[in-house]
Amino acid sequence: MRNPAVRLGILIVLGLVAIVLYASLFTVRETQQAVVLRFGAVRNVITEPGLYLKAPFIDTVLPIEKRVLSLDIPPQTVLSADRQNLEVDAFSRYRIVDPLRFYQTVNNLQNANARLQSFVNSAMRNVLANASFPEIIRTNRVELMARIQEIVDRQAEQLGIEVLDVRLTRVDLPPANSEAVFRRMQTERQREAADLRAQGAQRAAAITARADRDVVVILAEANRTAEELRGAGDAERNRILAASFSADPEFFAFYRSMTAYERALTRTDLADSRIVISPNNEFFRFFGSAQGRPNGEGMPNGGQQPPAPGPITGIEPTQPAPAAVTEAPAAPALPVGTPEATASVDGEVPAAIAPAPVVAQ
Repeated sequence: MRNPAVRLGILIVLGLVAIVLYASLFTVRETQQAVVLRFGAVRNVITEPGLYLKAPFIDTVLPIEKRVLSLDIPPQTVLSADRQNLEVDAFSRYRIVDPLRFYQTVNNLQNANARLQSFVNSAMRNVLANASFPEIIRTNRVELMARIQEIVDRQAEQLGIEVLDVRLTRVDLPPANSEAVFRRMQTERQREAADLRAQGAQRAAAITARADRDVVVILAEANRTAEELRGAGDAERNRILAASFSADPEFFAFYRSMTAYERALTRTDLADSRIVISPNNEFFRFFGSAQGRPNGEGMPNGGQQPPAPGPITGIEPTQPAPAAVTEAPAAPALPVGTPEATASVDGEVPAAIAPAPVVAQ
C-alpha cells in the first residue's frame, strides 16, 4: 500500500515541478525584445535573445518588435508656399530602441503608429508649406524629406522610437487642378509647336528661293557656255568647210549633192513623203553629168536625160501638175562652187535645190 502511494506522490510532485518550471522559463527571439511586468510594474527589460527566468504565475512578459517597422501614411492635402493644393502620399520606417519608454508612453504598436502618423502629418504640413510646387516636385524634394524625417525623429524620441526614413511617394495636384494644368501645358506646347512650324516654313521658303535662284544662275551660265561652244564649233566647222571647198570645189559640190540625194530620196518609217519635180531641175544635174553640167552638156546621148524617177506616172514633164499637186516656184540655179550651194553638212538641202512640190495623199 505504501509503495503505490509514494510513487503517486512523487509523480504529482514532479508534475508540479514541471509546471512551475515551464511557467518560470521564457524565450526572447532574435527579432524581439521583452519587458517583464509584475502586477503591471516593470521588473526587467531584456534586449538580447536567449532563455530567461521569471516568477511563475506572477510575472508577465510583453514582447516588443526589434525589427524595422513600416508605417504607411494616408494621402492628405497640403498647401504649398505658392498656394497650390497638393495631394501628398508618404510612408515612414522606424525602429523601437527603448522598450521601457515605448511601453510607458504608447504601450503597443497600434498606439505608436497613430502617434507617428500625427507627427508625420504635422511635419509635412509645416515643411511643405514653406516650399513651392517646383521645389517639392523636382528641385528640393530630397532636402524636404530629410527635414521632415529630422523633425519626426526628434518628436518620436520621447516614445522610445527612432525614425529611420520618411519618403514622399506621390505628390500631385487634385484632379480639378490637374486638368487645368494639363490644358495650360497643352496650350503652351501647341504654341511652341506652331512657332517651330513657322520657323521651319520660313527656313524652307528661304532654302527654296535660294535653290531657285541657283537654278536660274546655273542654267544661264550653262546656256551661255553652250552658246559659246556652239559658236566655236560653228566657226571651226566653217573653217574646215572653207578649207575643204578651197581644196577641190567640184568634188565638194558633188559630195554635197550626193548627200542631198541620199537624205531626200531615202524612205524611212518616219519619212514617207513623195517629191514631184521636173527632171531638168538643177537638183538632178549630177544625174546627167558627173561634172554637174546643166542641160546634159558633155553627155553621150546628146543631152537627153532619162525621165525622172518617182511614184507619179502618166504625167509628162511638160504637162502641168494635177490639181492635187502644189508646185512651188523654181529657185534660180546657182553656180557650182558658190557658198550658197555649199551649205553646212548637218543635213539641210543646199540652196541650189528648189523646193519640191508635195503630193497630197
